[in-house]
Amino acid sequence: MHSHETHIQNLSVIVQLIVVIPFFISLISYIVAVKLSNQHKKQWPYIRTLCGILGHVCAILTLMGPLAELAHVNFSAHMVGHLLLGMLAPLLIALSAPITLFLRTIPVKKARFISRILRNSYFKFVSNPIIATILNVGGLWLLYTTPLFSMMHESSILYILIHMHIFLAGYLFTSAFIYIDPTPHRLSYVFRSIVLLIALAAHSILSKHIYAYPPNHVATEQAEQGAMIMYYGGDLIEIALVYILFYQWFKKTRNPVFAKPIIS
Repeated sequence: MHSHETHIQNLSVIVQLIVVIPFFISLISYIVAVKLSNQHKKQWPYIRTLCGILGHVCAILTLMGPLAELAHVNFSAHMVGHLLLGMLAPLLIALSAPITLFLRTIPVKKARFISRILRNSYFKFVSNPIIATILNVGGLWLLYTTPLFSMMHESSILYILIHMHIFLAGYLFTSAFIYIDPTPHRLSYVFRSIVLLIALAAHSILSKHIYAYPPNHVATEQAEQGAMIMYYGGDLIEIALVYILFYQWFKKTRNPVFAKPIIS
């Protein structure tokens, strides 16, 4: 019995390392890219660097350490992790403009090649706000209204895949509505605003559904607490997302002489 518990504990550490290592690599790469870029080009904005670091820290704290371990047995902690990994970290990392930094760091010829890749039909498809909403909010509905949530805590592979999906879908969702990095396939502000409002409504309805109908094997009290965290905590991050989108819209339509970037 002791040997089995030790094996499970070691497996948990291994799983945490597997999901967190990409974020460590990404964070180190970002900082190195900032240093290299500053040597040859205009100083990279400090606020973008700060957003990049904080975004990665949010993801790492969610996937490794006390919060990650508590999230296995406490639904409220799990929902805090959802907000950090699936909403706040993607928003902060998107604001850090990682693709712009990457393109200005690598040689011009390679940057043009990457730019051509970003223009292909696949990226046009997945960056559409409707598709991004289905992958992000639709994925959450699938997770919390089916046995998938219970299965995630019983399968290491599912745990890894679902958590990576939560972050990637959150990042794709954020990037589909606010254009910080180069975006070849741009859509109108009206279209993005309408889809965003629908997506936020679907997210809020899901939190109410969780409150009324807890996921499998989740106690009613924990489900209610987790649903409130999802509802009110999600609102704060969503307000920031709406503000940025509308600010960009306002900046686009006003006199450019008086326009100031939200993050320069």
